[in-house]
This record gives sequence, C-alpha cells and structure tokens, in this order.
Amino acid sequence: MEQNITLDSIRNFEGKYPKQLWYLFLVEMWERFCFYGMRGVLTIFMADQVLGLSLSDKDANLKYGAIQAFVYAFTFIGGIFADKILGFKKSLVFGGIVMILGNLLIAFSPQEMFYLGITLSIIGTGFFKPNISSMVGELYNEGDSRRDAGFGLFYSGINIGALLGGAICVYLGTSKDFGWSYSFLSAAIVMIIGLITFMLTKKSLGPIGDSPLIELPKPKRNAREIAVYIGSLISIPLIFIMIKNTDYTDYFMYTIGPLAILYFLYETFLEKDFKAQKKLFAAFVFIIFSIIFWAFFEQSGGSLALFAQDNLLHNLLFFEINPNIINNTANSLFVIVFSPILGLLWLALAKRKLESNTVIKFGLGFLFLAAAFYTFYYTKFFANSEGLTSLNIFTLAYLIITFGELCLSPIGLSIMTKLSPKRLSGMMMGMWFLASAYGQYAAGLLGAGMSSPDENASLTTKLQGYTEGYYQLAVYALISGLILIIFTPLIKKLMGDVK
Repeated sequence: MEQNITLDSIRNFEGKYPKQLWYLFLVEMWERFCFYGMRGVLTIFMADQVLGLSLSDKDANLKYGAIQAFVYAFTFIGGIFADKILGFKKSLVFGGIVMILGNLLIAFSPQEMFYLGITLSIIGTGFFKPNISSMVGELYNEGDSRRDAGFGLFYSGINIGALLGGAICVYLGTSKDFGWSYSFLSAAIVMIIGLITFMLTKKSLGPIGDSPLIELPKPKRNAREIAVYIGSLISIPLIFIMIKNTDYTDYFMYTIGPLAILYFLYETFLEKDFKAQKKLFAAFVFIIFSIIFWAFFEQSGGSLALFAQDNLLHNLLFFEINPNIINNTANSLFVIVFSPILGLLWLALAKRKLESNTVIKFGLGFLFLAAAFYTFYYTKFFANSEGLTSLNIFTLAYLIITFGELCLSPIGLSIMTKLSPKRLSGMMMGMWFLASAYGQYAAGLLGAGMSSPDENASLTTKLQGYTEGYYQLAVYALISGLILIIFTPLIKKLMGDVK
C-alpha cells in the first residue's frame, strides 16, 4: 500500500502539516543532535591543553572555521550528486552511515583519531544535510502558503536536536566523571537512531527522493552510484590534509566558491524560462547575504564558546551552570519556544494579506543580529575586576539573536525551494549550505582576529578583545539589514510571483 503513494496524495493533505513532515522532523532532530553536539564541543576540545588537542585559542578558532566550512562545502557537492545520480534517499542513507563511522572513530581515541573521524563526519554530513531539507520542500505544491510554517516546524526539530546535543555533549565532554570519548560516542548513538528512523519511514515518502536515473538500466545506474561512493572515499586523504593545515583550507575556499558560481551561472543560462532565470538570480542574492549572516551568527561555536569558557560568571538568575551549556543550548531552546509561534504568526498574517515578504524578513533578521551583537558587546560594562561578566546579559543576547535567526534561516530554506526549478533543487539547497560554508570560514577568521595573540593574556584583555569585535559585527549587521530593506522592490521584481 505504502509503495503506491503518489506525490499528489502526499501534497493534498489536510491541516497545517503533512504526516511525512513529522517523520523527517524526527530524522533531522537526531542528526542535528549529532551535528550540534559535535559543533558545541569542537573549539573547547581543541583548546583543551590536557585532554584535547592543546591548540591556542587562535588556532582553535581557525580549525573550527575550517571544519565547519568543509561540512557545508560538502553539502553543495552532496546536493549535486543527489540531483544527478543518487536521489535524496540513497544520499541520506550513505551520509548517515559515514557520519556514524566518523563519530565512532573519534569516540575510540579522541586525540589520535580526531582528524580522520572529523573528515568522515564532513563527508557524511555533506550527503545527508541538503537532501532532507529538499525532501521537506517536495511535500508541498508550489504556492502552498503552509510551506513556511512547515519549514518552521522542521526548524524546531533541528533545534530540539541542537538543544539536546549541545547540553549532553558539552556536559559529557567537560565532566570529570565521563570525558570527550563519551561526548563523541553519544553523537554516534543518536545518529544510529536517526538512520533507523528514516529506514522505517522512507516508504511513506512515495516517489520523493528517488534516484533521478530510475529509467536507466540497473547496471548503468549501479555503476554511477558506486562511482559516487568510491569518489567520496577517495577524497578522505585530501580533506584530512586540508583540515590539519588550515593554509590548505584557504586554497580550497578560494577555489570552490568561484567554481560553484560558474556552475550556477552555467545551469542558470541553460534554463530557457526567463522568469525562472530571474528567480535563480534572486535566490543568489539571498545566498550572498546569508554568508554575512552566518559569519556573525557562527561565532557561537568559536569565539563565543571561548568567551563563555573564560569570561562569564557561572550564575544564571538563581542557578549555577556551566556557561558553555548556555552558549550551546540557549539559542536552540528559544527557537523551540518561538519558532512554532512565529510560524503561526506568518500564517495568520498571510490570511489577512499582511505578511511581510521574504526580503523584509531577511532584513529584519540582520537588524536583530545587530542588536544581539551590541548586547554581547554591552556585557563588558557588567564585568568585575577579574574580567568576568554577566551570564544573564549574555543569555539575553541569545534571545535577541534567535529572532534574527527565525526571520532568516527557516525562511531561507523555504525560499530556496520556491525559487529553484525542480531539476536544480538539490544544487540550490547545496548553494545555500555552501554559503554557510563561507560564513563558517569567515567566522573562524573573525574569531581568530578577536583572540588575544598572547596565550597568557589576562581575562580583562580577552574580554576587551572579544567585546570590541562584537561591536564591529553589530555595526556591519545593521548596515546589511538596511541595504536589504532599501533594495526590497528590486529583489521582489526578480522573484516574480514568489512571495
């Protein structure tokens, strides 16, 4: 019965959400536990002078940026292979298996196996992440006003996983009773749960995510699929080398971006529909601005993690808590609380024809981002003589930044699927995540620039360096938001009938 499910039967659902969205929600939740759990401990693990990699704060920031950049760069590659050869379903299963192996390697020996394990995690995430988001987009007909609310719910799943992963992995990794091995092992275990969940529910997706080569003879199709798997494994030594030496990361990022733009232009000019071409260029505008957003936002895994570790008091309201648990969970908790509310607000405004268009939402995202980083900067005025400042003000900044993220990220995922022709949906989702790669790369450079060059610098000196950096980010975020809002009419023309 399940095998005969059609695309029309999936899309003609009643209520706010299709049932398949809940299945993808669960799969993504566990994968994001794995991803954000790893992300939350990366910098502090690498900067750990006893049980970690013993890197300086500057080098830890640079390595963090490189690793995260490769993760998102591979989503672009994974999206293309899914579009052209594997299909979303097979790509997701392959990516999940590789991620599990990577996490298990690090759990077995964090110091010795870290770079090999993180290389496998990068490849696995590249095949997993863009494709599940693309499948969410496939659940809706074009013009369905429920799509943004659906992506909002899906985004809540991401953040439930991020909340659990951020709290549990940081707790296990920094606990004297456990340690880094338990932190990485927990990421592997939940990824296994996510993969099993997908295997049990994938039939409900019907034709969504099937191989685009389904009409080819099976031997030819299998040969191309196997070539993708082999090519991915062959790339392991190359990525391994580039992560260990961040100079090579620079060369990679200088290369893949221009190549991706050339490929985007090639596919865009192949598109014969002029309206579709304009929509692709509109999508490209959103992609460029998202690079700036993520370069600032992703300080959370780099400079803000070290700032939380060194410069924050351990008191939140009436509780004593590790500041890095707050750094890794506050945003996710606020998203879980406010994402459904904001999604319902967009629906209510849409019914009354009052909903802001996507460009305005993006602009608002930057204005909230600017306010958040000004608040991070403002923590300096609450510091004591030792250079320790308020965890309460720090948490307030995360509440503000959450509204910026909710105006941009789930809407960004949705707009990529709206503006992309079906044949290019995987590529465009990959471009969206490649933009995140450049944002992550820039985040590492910005965080390294804020770090004190003197490893023995006082906490007051570190506080000064980080907060001044956050002030600069607030100014640039404000300028970016105003530019988007001013040029809204021009971008709306490119988007055509897409809201």
